[in-house]
Amino acid sequence: MQYSSELIHTMRQALETVMASVPAHQSVFGLKAAVAECILNAAAHGQTSYDGLVTAASDQIQAIIAMLT
Repeated sequence: MQYSSELIHTMRQALETVMASVPAHQSVFGLKAAVAECILNAAAHGQTSYDGLVTAASDQIQAIIAMLT
């Protein structure tokens, strides 16, 4: 799938925002990649707003952490 440079920038910003919200003790190996995958998945399903991408990833963050630990 091809994304515009604007959407890629928005996805990067969303990733950094979500990662900044994760407490240090919960930042497990592979977390950033899994969150990025979640954001890419949301974008592939038509979610292209910054807030929507942050929400999509934030809603999954605890499940992702649980899966990786």
